[in-house]
Amino acid sequence: MKISRLTLSSIEIPLRVVFKHASAERTETQSIWVEAHSTSGERGVGEGCPRSYVTGEDIASVREFFVKNRDALMAEIEDLDSIRAWVTAHKTEIDQNPAAWCALELALIDLIARSQSRSVESLLGLPELRGRFQYTAVVGDSGIEAFKSAVVRYLEFGFTSFKVKLSGDLKHDRDKLSWLGEHRQVERIRLDANNLWDSVATAADFLQSLDSSIFAVEEPITANRYRDLADLANRIQLPIILDESFLRIEQLNHLEKNRSIWIINLRVSKMGGLMRSLEIADAAATAGIPLIIGAQVGESSLLTRAALVLAYQGTSTVIGREGAFGTLLLEEDVCSPPLMFGPGGKLSLTDGLITPHSGFGLTLQKDMPFNRRIA
Repeated sequence: MKISRLTLSSIEIPLRVVFKHASAERTETQSIWVEAHSTSGERGVGEGCPRSYVTGEDIASVREFFVKNRDALMAEIEDLDSIRAWVTAHKTEIDQNPAAWCALELALIDLIARSQSRSVESLLGLPELRGRFQYTAVVGDSGIEAFKSAVVRYLEFGFTSFKVKLSGDLKHDRDKLSWLGEHRQVERIRLDANNLWDSVATAADFLQSLDSSIFAVEEPITANRYRDLADLANRIQLPIILDESFLRIEQLNHLEKNRSIWIINLRVSKMGGLMRSLEIADAAATAGIPLIIGAQVGESSLLTRAALVLAYQGTSTVIGREGAFGTLLLEEDVCSPPLMFGPGGKLSLTDGLITPHSGFGLTLQKDMPFNRRIA
């Protein structure tokens, strides 16, 4: 397989609702889109979600990474082994540009799979996808009436597991959680603070004052403070979910002690693509550390599909899935039909939706709206 062309675009699709949390407020997607074309006419596509508050990336840094490496990738990548070699040789650079590399890697893997008339799972030596996948309801920070309205919609869908973004306003957050907890249908609630607090004591006091039945708390204090996070977990007697504090496999070293207090939020984009995500999922399963297969707000069906590649990796330790919102959140998806959850918060892989000979299994629109070429 020989690459003839690599292109980079930004995708800015309006969201149907404003999504807010402690680190950002979003009204449209902030994603990048890579297309890889072969000399024999196949096309592969990839997506990444640069987030300055997660990986330190933005659209400008993605473009710089892409332009710097495009010619080398076109010359060197011809099969899966050459991608693996490139990932190994450029580890430090990918560490600094994970979302940029994610989009490139997905496009290259998709192109190779299509050129060989194989599914991505087959290409990677994984089981073919089948069955139904359960997702978590994710509720952003909003006024109480907007919060209730969002929750009601999720309940009508049949969701039983909820992730709630905290505001840091104790009364407001208590009111939200108290009202949510009144619904018998709700079986599990986890919180996401998006690095709200600097002080462990302040975070502990706030979380203990919520007076709600909580399963776990995601990123309560500023990132990468593992000893302080362990201290906080012991104070509040709840597991800590790592998102901004877990981007690379080496960070497992920080979790060797007290493994029972950690959960990793594994997002394909922030981890730097599928290969690195699969490696982390494998290592976490070996270490007995649970995983949530996460998603960035505004992901299209392409990253939903990429996350499904992790379906059977570390299955025994996957305790939740996020994403698969499709056109429930996006004004328009890049794929038709969109991959999105249905009743009960389940995504069902019906016949024809994902097939062995469709690469990523997506029927892509030829002319994407909101697609702006930048390199």
